[in-house]
Amino acid sequence: MADPTPSEVRDYIAQGLPCEHLEVEGDGRHFFATIVSAAFEGKSRVARHQAVYRALGDRMREQIHALSMKTLTPAEWAEVSAASSHHHH
Repeated sequence: MADPTPSEVRDYIAQGLPCEHLEVEGDGRHFFATIVSAAFEGKSRVARHQAVYRALGDRMREQIHALSMKTLTPAEWAEVSAASSHHHH
């Protein structure tokens, strides 16, 4: 099985989880996803990650250990965005 591209991983997550914002970076081996979803409201970090794994399903069972993610609610994302807009990377 070919390694998925970041855009494929992004599509997989988007299909299974309603996201306000979704970014996936990676090199085919390791991925980093920033996922903002109202579905995360009131959920622990572990429960959020489980929701993402469910969205990915079997397609990434092999690669899932190579996915690190930041899971945020829209409110948390707004705070992060407001905080980071003062610092230019």
